[in-house]
Amino acid sequence: MDFSELRKEMVRTQLLPRGIRDRRVIEAMLKVPRHLFVSESLRYRAYEDCALPIGEGQTISQPYMVAVMTELLELKGNERVLEIGTGSGYQAAILAELAKEVYTIERIETIAERAERILRELGYQNVYVFSGDGTRGLPEYAPFDRILITAGTPEIPDVLKEQLNDGGIIVAPVGSRYSQQLVKMIKRHNAYKMEFHTPCVFVPLIGEYGWKEE
Repeated sequence: MDFSELRKEMVRTQLLPRGIRDRRVIEAMLKVPRHLFVSESLRYRAYEDCALPIGEGQTISQPYMVAVMTELLELKGNERVLEIGTGSGYQAAILAELAKEVYTIERIETIAERAERILRELGYQNVYVFSGDGTRGLPEYAPFDRILITAGTPEIPDVLKEQLNDGGIIVAPVGSRYSQQLVKMIKRHNAYKMEFHTPCVFVPLIGEYGWKEE
């Protein structure tokens, strides 16, 4: 399969018609080999307009959702980004193309190890993968300029707000366990401006400051 052509088709048919306009985000989506972040048996579906399973009840997000969340972060290239929920590692790779440093945390150790291996094989030197409770963030590496939560949360945890630099942005799917809306939160002088964007459905954010395991 010509994966490069499939990436171009993904951008042309899934991203541009839905309003993705940030040229740097589009270039990252054209560059990063999404098919390497899923199992070999699913590679032929890697550029379809849907989420795909990656094991342990987790998914790699729909390409459009990755693009829109990334665009909302307004990355310029010099930011330190915290990602909550590494999953496949694909979102971290996109972020690594656009930011200075990416710190990403995954609660399922086997998934974190697999993502880290793929990211290393692809040559990403500016991504740091951790295993643990993402709802607590990484206070020892804070503050961050951007925080991206890639699982559905009932609210944005205060502990993560505290790890955000002034002028920073958090993007997260906020809502019930089974249905959310993308929220962009901008921090200025310890006050928070909220913007509400597209409806979405993510796996639940499990942890001390998220949902409890069922």
